[in-house]
Amino acid sequence: MPEFPVVELPDTHHPVEGETAPEFTRPLVNDEFWEDRALADVVDGPTLLLSHPMDGAFQTTYLYDEVDDRGWADDVEVLGLSVSSPYEHKSLLAERADGVRIFSDPGGDVLEAYGVSHDIDGMTGITEARPAVFLLDGDRTVEYAWVASEHPEFPEYDAVDEAIASLVE
Repeated sequence: MPEFPVVELPDTHHPVEGETAPEFTRPLVNDEFWEDRALADVVDGPTLLLSHPMDGAFQTTYLYDEVDDRGWADDVEVLGLSVSSPYEHKSLLAERADGVRIFSDPGGDVLEAYGVSHDIDGMTGITEARPAVFLLDGDRTVEYAWVASEHPEFPEYDAVDEAIASLVE
């Protein structure tokens, strides 16, 4: 197993359970095309919003492998969010993340609004998303929230499974 330096991330103010997820409009990419879409227009039932580092990062690969292995897109709407371009998202979706759509936020404004952006290795102006999971109900109320506090860090996938099961039952 390769060793990775663990970097503690600064505290963040992100949406928590019971709050309404912030509204935004960004290009939403699926396996065929992309178009500007508002979050409120695509959330009409249980939705898993996954913030992740750039496409191609090992954390993103592992995250979407788990999404596929656990069949989350069969149970809830699964939406990604990262700074990667629509072109990069299309490549990612061609390889994994079956049934997932991903918002492109190259400027990081949405990530900032969600409190999940951070400078890469201290490089000012070069941001990426820290891994985060927000399970939303049909009104965009956050029912479950997890945000990484260090890099690299992964969600507790079993806890996400339990949260999804409790929302869709």
